Amino acid sequence: MFDGDDDRMGWRHRCGRASHGVFAALLLCLTMLVAEPAAANKGEEAHQKIVEAGQIYDDPELQAYVNRVGQRLAANSDKPDQRFTFTVLDTEMINAFAAPGGYIYISRGLLPYLDSEEELAGVLGHEIGHVTANHHGRRGRADITNKIVATTAYILTGSADVADASVLYGTELISGYGREMELEADQLGAEIMHRTGYDPQALLQVIGVLKDQEQFQRVKAKATGKPAGTYHGLYATHPRNDKRLQTVIRKAGELELDEYVESPEQPGEFRRQINGLVWGKSVQGKRQENRYYHSKLAFTFELPQGWTVASGSRAVVATSANGSVSLTITLRRRDGTVSPQDILRDSARGELSQGKALEQAGLKGYTAIASSNNNVKRLAVIDYNYTYLFEGKAEDPEVGDATLLGMIESFRPTHPQERQAGTPRYVQYVQVPRGATFASLAASIRIPFAEEQLRLLNGMYPRGEPRTGDWIKVIR
Repeated sequence: MFDGDDDRMGWRHRCGRASHGVFAALLLCLTMLVAEPAAANKGEEAHQKIVEAGQIYDDPELQAYVNRVGQRLAANSDKPDQRFTFTVLDTEMINAFAAPGGYIYISRGLLPYLDSEEELAGVLGHEIGHVTANHHGRRGRADITNKIVATTAYILTGSADVADASVLYGTELISGYGREMELEADQLGAEIMHRTGYDPQALLQVIGVLKDQEQFQRVKAKATGKPAGTYHGLYATHPRNDKRLQTVIRKAGELELDEYVESPEQPGEFRRQINGLVWGKSVQGKRQENRYYHSKLAFTFELPQGWTVASGSRAVVATSANGSVSLTITLRRRDGTVSPQDILRDSARGELSQGKALEQAGLKGYTAIASSNNNVKRLAVIDYNYTYLFEGKAEDPEVGDATLLGMIESFRPTHPQERQAGTPRYVQYVQVPRGATFASLAASIRIPFAEEQLRLLNGMYPRGEPRTGDWIKVIR
């Protein structure tokens, strides 16, 4: 049943390279995409930025499988001629969302919690419904732009600080459309599933998976003291108890078709695709040789050839090979009420010139040259998880300043793929041995909330035990 999995594991260890300077362009492209309906074809450009940033899960077979399921569904939507692109993102976020232009994304983190191709079809069908119903335009471009940009920011940086935690804390599904639009997307998704041969009732199972995750988030919130995320719109109760949701799904299953449509799902195919899927942090990725990475503070900047870096408790100092140019980075506690420009003006000595705002990788800052007598310095302030203060010095400012400014403008959060990965973990199917419980199976898995995660993976949260001989998902 799992022939070929060893070969597939090789795909899961391949490294993707994140490109420099793509994030700001991505944000601009997404903003243009939603702000100008006529520019919907810009979605392709935005998608390419995500590809260049190394955020696509590196498993061509899985990508082709998800696209195959998605295209079947799209062909049976209200807009069969609409072009759709389906992509698996390499993030542990439990997420799926649609961007204008027919670009639909599902995270690697959501896939293992699904139990069948029909449930995958439920996720994709729901997102197709958002596109065909033009929910981006009907809801309001600015609001949806913010949510898409915030989600993409989190995917590209792994930083809720950059993404705006108030928008999507807890890796929540984008749910900015409101109850009526979410219900409409469920209805359209269920109808698309029915026309394609999938059981619309699987959509109830999908939303049940998300509600279980929401319940688990509350448990984690009590243990960590952080707010809990919410999933899939405004369903206050479990989907099995939501009468409006049940009604639209039941009616979808009663639609008359011109002819009987057999389910396209191939027995065992979904399990084969999920077996060996990376669980948790990404294991793909590669650090660029021409950048300095600060692991603890999760920032990086370009390092010119021959430069060295000394990192201490008070400052990070980068120095050129001959010592004639240096850049010192210090930090202080962030104060969101004061702008980077005001901080720079208050802390600078001398006359300021050539000032300009910085907007890079979702970060905001300000830079200028400070002159006092014969002393010239390149200064900058950038807000990230702290307020970062930059002071550049050069024996010949006319020669060295361009290098200093380039280093400052290259400062950004570390991409998730660039972070040092720990022990890689994978989702695997095993048969339950006699007498095993989720607690006993979780005992050897060294992750937080191991038993709860196994229950969530197998649709038995918060209670229930597997039966001897059943195939279940574990983390190894």
